[in-house]
Amino acid sequence: LDYFQELSKEKYVMIEYGVESTDDNTLKRINRGHDFACACKAIRDTASRGIQTGAHLILGLPGETPEMILKGADRMSELPIDIIKLHQLQIVRDTPMADEYAKNPDEFKLFSIEAYQQLLAEFVEHLRADICIERFVSQTPKSILVAPDWGLKNYEFTDRLNKIFEERGTKQGKLKMLNAKC
Repeated sequence: LDYFQELSKEKYVMIEYGVESTDDNTLKRINRGHDFACACKAIRDTASRGIQTGAHLILGLPGETPEMILKGADRMSELPIDIIKLHQLQIVRDTPMADEYAKNPDEFKLFSIEAYQQLLAEFVEHLRADICIERFVSQTPKSILVAPDWGLKNYEFTDRLNKIFEERGTKQGKLKMLNAKC
């Protein structure tokens, strides 16, 4: 971090961390090699040096419930992150997760596009308003994607999500503002 702190005096520097989940059981199950506390420490150490800091989360990992995912938004909001990149779980061909999915598909609760967008709307309501959301969804090339295949471009997905926000009359951080302590 010393190097990046020094570099940030002359150049724009941002460090992004692949947190992926805020649940330690999930992180262990997907063999991430770190727990949430480790990610928190890395993020805090980076931000304390004045370096822009980001985090990536995968929503819908095996064993995670919508409630766990929403709790993750609250937990990420407590960290000094500037940006967050979100995406749905995607099963990619020729990976250990694809093998597990082939053997035990019931262990995976892959979201429909509609369910994922509703969950995202709730997630964003829980997320601190000053965190820049750089990505809501990811697209794996069809040639290696096992599931889910939504068949939407990123801009189409975002347009639909914006309509959900309008219909709900909501915005990022809405629940954070309601729960703010004076």
